[in-house]
Amino acid sequence: MPTARNARGVDIIAYNQDGSRFIGVQVKALSKRNPVPLGTSIDKVMGDFWVIVNNVPSEPKAFILLPEEIRERAHRGEKDERVSYWLQPNSYDTDAFREAWHRIGRGNEGTNKARKRDAAKSRRAR
Repeated sequence: MPTARNARGVDIIAYNQDGSRFIGVQVKALSKRNPVPLGTSIDKVMGDFWVIVNNVPSEPKAFILLPEEIRERAHRGEKDERVSYWLQPNSYDTDAFREAWHRIGRGNEGTNKARKRDAAKSRRAR
């Protein structure tokens, strides 16, 4: 379910086809190829994936990143003794992230594989 602008938390919760797994997706939509505002702390970066879409009104391009990739690439800015973090366009607008929807998956692959992996972990934990 979509959230209101600047609401705390992830923007999208997506489930796989059988409802056994879910992911949280943070979405940032930009009208141009601008920096992505991250707020006053990179400790608050959440979700399983980030989808950054720039050039929304004309030629939208999507970039798929993991939260740790956001934190690693964050730029720290300071103005009037206030700290803020930004993700610069050259940090997210790369071939590795551009239209990389395969990083999220389709929701139908790996379900049996994931169940087998989880069952094996459970057996080892006993």
